[in-house]
Amino acid sequence: MKFLDIADVARRSGMAASKLRFYEEKGLISSVGRRGLKRLFDPGVLERLSLIALARTAGFTLDEIGGMFGEDGRPRLDRVQLSTRADDLDQTVRRLSALRDGLRHAAACPAPSHMECPTFQRLLRTAIPRHVDQGSPPIRR
Repeated sequence: MKFLDIADVARRSGMAASKLRFYEEKGLISSVGRRGLKRLFDPGVLERLSLIALARTAGFTLDEIGGMFGEDGRPRLDRVQLSTRADDLDQTVRRLSALRDGLRHAAACPAPSHMECPTFQRLLRTAIPRHVDQGSPPIRR
């Protein structure tokens, strides 16, 4: 079997060698040895790095990602955890879509000032969560 040195893994994965060393330190990946001063990795590390990158993009923490691998190093994905994260992403997409639509409206709004535009005013009210200042009355939406 041909092992990949850290430079090869960095090049193929698009990740900096420092990130690979950090992931190894966190126990997310492991080298199989060294060639001189360079760490060597099994080629399967690229698939593992793809899974890590996908999970990071989905918003999982490194600790959560670490829990996605069994003792044997194989992925063991919790379907409930994945479903919950997908629901969170749906909420984020809805919130960002509303923000995008509000900004597009503000860009084309015929009101003399954005501060006179009811749509922009609604957008402003969503910018600060209601729970920030518990001493103030809730903002009406």
